[in-house]
Amino acid sequence: MEITFSLDEINRVAKKILEQNPNKVILFHGEMGAGKTTLIKALAKELGVNEATSSPTFSLVNEYQTYNNQIVYHFDFYRLNDEIEALDMGADEYLYSDNWCFIEWAEKIPNLIPDLHSVITISLLANGKRALQLS
Repeated sequence: MEITFSLDEINRVAKKILEQNPNKVILFHGEMGAGKTTLIKALAKELGVNEATSSPTFSLVNEYQTYNNQIVYHFDFYRLNDEIEALDMGADEYLYSDNWCFIEWAEKIPNLIPDLHSVITISLLANGKRALQLS
């Protein structure tokens, strides 16, 4: 799936992504400021997370629960030094838990990513819109 959108359309885009039935482990690629965290917040909301969501930049992972008791994990591995650090925090247990796992900066943990995963790449366009590709 490929789509171009503005940030005010982010909730519609989140719904379209989930309609594609992606794998529950989703890697988010894009430069700083492309809108990865904003999209993850919209996806969590679309899945039924009612609480406020935020970037786990310092905690590495935030956990949310949906209204129907699904678990959503949001990872931000930007500040991670190596895969050992990810293993020490139990990343492998999260990633193979069969819960939703939204991962920013997954390139920091290439050997820990499950084979069954989806990838969302977001690019910032010159007109302020975003180009998104789901594979």
